[in-house]
Amino acid sequence: MAAMLHDFDDQDTEVSDINMVPLIDVMLVLLIIFMITMPVLAHRVKVDLPRAVAATDDVKPERVTLAVDAGGRVHWNDQPVDEAALQARLEAAARQDPQPELHIRGDRKAEYESVLRVMAAAQRAGVLKLGFVTDPGDADGQAHPSTGPDVRRSRP
Repeated sequence: MAAMLHDFDDQDTEVSDINMVPLIDVMLVLLIIFMITMPVLAHRVKVDLPRAVAATDDVKPERVTLAVDAGGRVHWNDQPVDEAALQARLEAAARQDPQPELHIRGDRKAEYESVLRVMAAAQRAGVLKLGFVTDPGDADGQAHPSTGPDVRRSRP
């Protein structure tokens, strides 16, 4: 007759022992897998690579500054231009390779419409690099003398 392992006359309580055999089996399998794969990962073929000096062609695009003053007049690199000349220059800039970066500096007192007209002209011409230049300031609008202008770029 088989030995009685559990007395069923006692209270029905759950066995709180953890069966460690499956955990040990899993850990041994993982240990064997790591022991096999580690030498493969650490193995490298030593090769004496040739040395070369590569010159980089860092062609920096020119930067065009468009300023819109408080009166709504547009200045191309500090030279005043009318709308027809502005459109012609923007189209010529859009055909260049690489295209120049267009930095728009709008006066704080300039009307939004005059700055928007310059942006629309740049879009019609096909200019892809457009940025806004602002002066960093406090909440009350006072500029910090120790910092330079801040350029915000947008993509169409």
